[in-house]
Amino acid sequence: MDCFYAAIEERDHPELRGRPVGVGGRSRRGVLTTANYEARKFGCHSAMPVFMALEKCPQLLIVPTRFEVYKRDSAQIRRIFRSFTPLVEPLSLDEAFLDVSHHGEPATRIAQRIREWIREETGLTASAGIAPNKLIAKIASDWRKPDGQFTVPPAKVEAFMWELPLKKIPGVGQKMAARLAEYGVETCGEYRAVDKFEWVRRLGGAGAELYERCWGRDERPVVPHSPRKSLSIENTFSENLDSMDALEREMWTLLDELAGKLGARHTARQIRALVVTLKFADFRRTTAERAHPVLDRGLFRELLAEANSRSEGKPVRLLGVGVRFFDLSPNEQMELELSL
Repeated sequence: MDCFYAAIEERDHPELRGRPVGVGGRSRRGVLTTANYEARKFGCHSAMPVFMALEKCPQLLIVPTRFEVYKRDSAQIRRIFRSFTPLVEPLSLDEAFLDVSHHGEPATRIAQRIREWIREETGLTASAGIAPNKLIAKIASDWRKPDGQFTVPPAKVEAFMWELPLKKIPGVGQKMAARLAEYGVETCGEYRAVDKFEWVRRLGGAGAELYERCWGRDERPVVPHSPRKSLSIENTFSENLDSMDALEREMWTLLDELAGKLGARHTARQIRALVVTLKFADFRRTTAERAHPVLDRGLFRELLAEANSRSEGKPVRLLGVGVRFFDLSPNEQMELELSL
């Protein structure tokens, strides 16, 4: 979907159309959940602190999130998906993979029909990527946003990937892209020109996986209702906290909420690790993690102290607690920290 949350707000509030809009916390200490295309022209984007977004775009209109509305529209869109195929793998409220390889109709036509149906039923626009696998479909889905689609047929995969900048591959962030640039490679073609085992020597297992991605290879199937790998809860404070006592009090509340969610939805999942996340006043973010099979408040306290020891004297603006689950699918082990 195209700027899903912001698009819903513009649909329901026509006076917002054509103006820069951000969805998220209204206080200057909040963060943007998303921003529409008008706001993105000024450099605003999701997860950006509100005060920073307002510095970039003083005329930015901040509207509060309405997740009950977003979930309702998301459910409606998924019903449309499932009318074409039962093989739908949701990635978030506004994104999913569909496997239509068994369908008699061409995939490009199916994507067009789905996008038209979504517009008719919800008044929203969607973009689509059509390709032989999930990796390339994800990349292609961004090619003609908003309200467009792009197809990479099997015969053109190699050529499409050759010129592709490495930073376009999900999982290659700024730090990885900068590291690769130091080796003199910025495109998939340049990466492929170096022997795979040389990349393993330089980057370890990630080097081998990225090599496969640069050829457009991705064997992961579309898995309906793919299990999530983690569950976490975060809270951004109205005022920064600078004492362990205050942080512990906040953490106990978050842990009660986390335990409730685990009991309600994830009773069959086996916990692999416990996680505490802190964001400091200077916006540095740090995580402390320890392998452990059950919620343990004593261990969470240790993780909190470990994370807070990295504060460099800065107070804390955000606290998060969470768990990581053991993978249920062997295909998940091949992911290169994909940010899909």
